[in-house]
Amino acid sequence: MSGTNISRRKFTAAASLGLVATCAPPSFATQDEPAPSTDNNGPREADFERDYDAPSFKPSWKKEQVNRTMAQDFVIYAHSDLPMVKKLLTREPGLLNATLDWGGGDWETALGGASHMGRRDIVEYLLEQGGRPDIFCFTMLGMLEPVQSMLELQPALIDAKGPHGFNLHFHAQVGQENSKAVLDYLQSVKEVKLRPVPFLRKKKK
Repeated sequence: MSGTNISRRKFTAAASLGLVATCAPPSFATQDEPAPSTDNNGPREADFERDYDAPSFKPSWKKEQVNRTMAQDFVIYAHSDLPMVKKLLTREPGLLNATLDWGGGDWETALGGASHMGRRDIVEYLLEQGGRPDIFCFTMLGMLEPVQSMLELQPALIDAKGPHGFNLHFHAQVGQENSKAVLDYLQSVKEVKLRPVPFLRKKKK
């Protein structure tokens, strides 16, 4: 790692342009430390050294991991490009639930990206392939019953943050008319000031 200090603001800006990403490691183990990257705009894994006993389970790593660049591309395309999502998923089915950390624990899947962009077509395609929906996805789709059930189970979810910090109210906004009932419900649980969504205004022009 170079001696240059990169501010959190610059790092976040780079992440927003899709310049920083890592694939999610298995939940039960850490990956071997990757070779240092020569790309200053590439993913940079945080330094880590165990100060606790390593898990007794040792992963076998019999299969290759899905390529990180391909996973990054898949998640980015899922924000706006259904044909490319289909093309990449056909080429590598293992991309379906790939998760990227854009930096600082900002984890995102293709389904998460399509959800906060209000891309119902991409969301529905990913779900048809076996994608794993969450409360943010249900909110954007306007599925009131599962959203209510999850909030009744855990009321603190009203303040949950999805990828890039987008909340439930935002996901209901991008769902537009289909999720109006969900937005009304969320506002009845906790009223927040709703801000205009820039890319929705562009679509209407």
